[in-house]
Amino acid sequence: MLFSNRMINILIPIISVLLGLLSGAIIMFFFGYNPVEGYAALWNGAFGDSYFFGETIRQVTPYILSGLAVAFALRTGLLNIGVEGQVFVGWLASVWVGISFELPMVIHLPLAVLAAALAGAFWGFIPGILKAKLGVHEVIVTIMMNYIALYISNEMVRSVLTDGADRTPEIFPTASLASEWLASMTFYSRLHYGILIALFMAAVMWFVLNKTTTGFELRSVGFNQNASKYAGMNVSKNIVLAMVISGAFAGLAGAMEGLGTFGYMNVKSGFTNIGFDGIAVALLGANTALGVVLAAFLFGTLKIGALNMPTEAGVPTELVEIVIALIIFFVASSYIIRWVFLRFKKEGK
Repeated sequence: MLFSNRMINILIPIISVLLGLLSGAIIMFFFGYNPVEGYAALWNGAFGDSYFFGETIRQVTPYILSGLAVAFALRTGLLNIGVEGQVFVGWLASVWVGISFELPMVIHLPLAVLAAALAGAFWGFIPGILKAKLGVHEVIVTIMMNYIALYISNEMVRSVLTDGADRTPEIFPTASLASEWLASMTFYSRLHYGILIALFMAAVMWFVLNKTTTGFELRSVGFNQNASKYAGMNVSKNIVLAMVISGAFAGLAGAMEGLGTFGYMNVKSGFTNIGFDGIAVALLGANTALGVVLAAFLFGTLKIGALNMPTEAGVPTELVEIVIALIIFFVASSYIIRWVFLRFKKEGK
């Protein structure tokens, strides 16, 4: 056997990334830029010194959690397009707790993180219950709830958390994920301890889906609702639970921004794209916990490294967005790559 199914599943995202990078190089060359210099600048912008490395890991952190949110829903047969809105409400809830109480860090920080997870879970519960009880498609509801979350968050910042200001006060240090030690180690980048939470939650997702009865039921309902119902599983409960857990992951991604990167929340004129990029991260990571971590690392590298391309190589950052779009395109077209592998597999027998 030339290629096993497991090897094919591993190779497809790798080949998708390589094809995306190759296509990006061709586009850079076509528009008169040096692809080697462009990618070298991207690499230096992500890993050229400890500051850039810290910023890259900082960017990876919310991507892991938003990718887990999308991946968890997909593994259970649902498409959560509302991760962006769940990020907003998680960000808002974490900052609200962070500025409203003065508590010891051992209580304050976990409470702020938990508030973000609960807010995201609640925002996921609404489309989950509508899907389970009324059959309303979760894609439609979650898309609309992104806008609801955006405008509610803006109004809460202006009218509840402040007196008409466009930015909340800084959270108390006892609720902060920021670390003076990590900052000094990375030339005062915004790297924070949230990366440990993100990696831990990736392990939690793997354990829940693969090692628990609840995870088995969630995956079964995702594969076939009728068969699961016939087997005695509560389909409605599992749909709601899947959206709640997915929303909790997304809410934690918001906490990484509110408690770690910024330490406050400001009025937004548009989306952060953390949730939308999470869709690409999940797809590239094949909806697995380890795959999401690796895909988030790639996307974080591209996002931070792109900032160095205009200054060092003269390549506009828009070209990096094109590379990312091409990677997503090849991942979405992975059935073609799979078909090629299966042809080789048949010929190799």
